[in-house]
Amino acid sequence: MMTRRLAAAGATLVLALGLAACGDDSGDGGGSGGGDSIKIGIKFDQPGLGLKEGNSYSGFDVDVANYVAKEMGKTDVQFVQAPSKQREDLIATGQVDLIFATYSITDERKEKVSFAGPYFIAGQDLLVATDAKITGPKDLDGKKLCSVTGSTSADNVKKEVPGVNLQEFDTYSKCAEAVSKGQLDALTTDDTILAGYAAQDQYKGKLKVVGAPFSEERYGVGLKKGDTKLCEQVNEALTKMVDDGEWDKAVEKNFGPAGFKVDSETNPPKLDSCS
Repeated sequence: MMTRRLAAAGATLVLALGLAACGDDSGDGGGSGGGDSIKIGIKFDQPGLGLKEGNSYSGFDVDVANYVAKEMGKTDVQFVQAPSKQREDLIATGQVDLIFATYSITDERKEKVSFAGPYFIAGQDLLVATDAKITGPKDLDGKKLCSVTGSTSADNVKKEVPGVNLQEFDTYSKCAEAVSKGQLDALTTDDTILAGYAAQDQYKGKLKVVGAPFSEERYGVGLKKGDTKLCEQVNEALTKMVDDGEWDKAVEKNFGPAGFKVDSETNPPKLDSCS
């Protein structure tokens, strides 16, 4: 078991990770303030984190979201697709109550939304062809690099490698496909996301994660700005998940198959205070 870093909280309900949840792609705001339903934004195309296949959802973000929802007394979880560039709008317009979608906590985003957590710390890395000579950002000058519009990854690379030829797509899956076909040289985003793509059957032996992280991405739970009560409820549930061992189980279940090694020095992370 990893070193426990979160303070104990007084929650009593326990949830097995495999809670089934059905949902749709759109709709009005859910009932975080009352009732048994809640609408949660996730990614639909990130294997190992947030993936929709038919009417089922899987991934680390999904497991954490289901656990938190159950601790909050929500038995009807409806998942809503939350592309990176739409996350703030989904919260502001009430289309979702919470967002668990590899949502890095940044000062800029905190001007528009509030965050609970963080519940995981990842690092930005590169996904390249297995025979590529790229070993890190220093090799990207003049190369065609893919990221997703609205992500922190694109901004980080622009600052670090001014000479990179950055291509911004709307989904990481499109980026991964382009890299596998040799149309682009690399995809950059969080190492957790890249590991999920590298482990997919269609990319095994074709793509690899460089393994040289160059940033720290603190995954938070996005919620309406200023909703301190909801933030505290989420943090209490996250604390419980770590303390009862379900956080570790979710990590192993979703990242273990990809061979991704979680840094036990930073994970599970210490929670920020709600304010």
